[in-house]
Amino acid sequence: MNDHSRPGNDYSYPEQGASCTGDLPAGYRHLRHRARIGHGRPALDVAGGALLGWRMHRLAGVRIDAEAEEAAPGVAVRCAIGLGPLRAGAPNRVLATVNGPDRYGFTYGTRHGHLGRGEETFLVELAPDGAVWFSVTAFSRPVAWWARLAGPLFPLLQHAFARRCGRVLAAIAADAA
Repeated sequence: MNDHSRPGNDYSYPEQGASCTGDLPAGYRHLRHRARIGHGRPALDVAGGALLGWRMHRLAGVRIDAEAEEAAPGVAVRCAIGLGPLRAGAPNRVLATVNGPDRYGFTYGTRHGHLGRGEETFLVELAPDGAVWFSVTAFSRPVAWWARLAGPLFPLLQHAFARRCGRVLAAIAADAA
């Protein structure tokens, strides 16, 4: 992935870029999820566009407020999940991106004010056999006291969100066939 972060690092954790390499740091919960979402270049291209253009997140139920229409290094993005007063906002910043020809994706990390600390890498890839794969690699730990009290609920929700993203991208990729 390309790393062109803006000066003035406001990430809330020191292990920036670890989810890009897959070498996840100790002291965090780890998430690795991979799902086949389609077949062929048209499926890859449409899924890659949906990923980089925030469409996957939005269709998965996340409210996105980003500085740019597409993920790019340095772009600040606020994600919010929930309803009304129960909506939890999460400030992040895109750390790195990859934009074709056979891989599309981005990594974003938490900024100060987020309920947790860590980062996530979302990626779609075209395999040599033509299969299109979606993956999420993440590490995180809760910061807010009430998030720490929730214990195993947050990893379960994170895994459910990763699966939901895969289903959303599979539906988008199926439309390209």
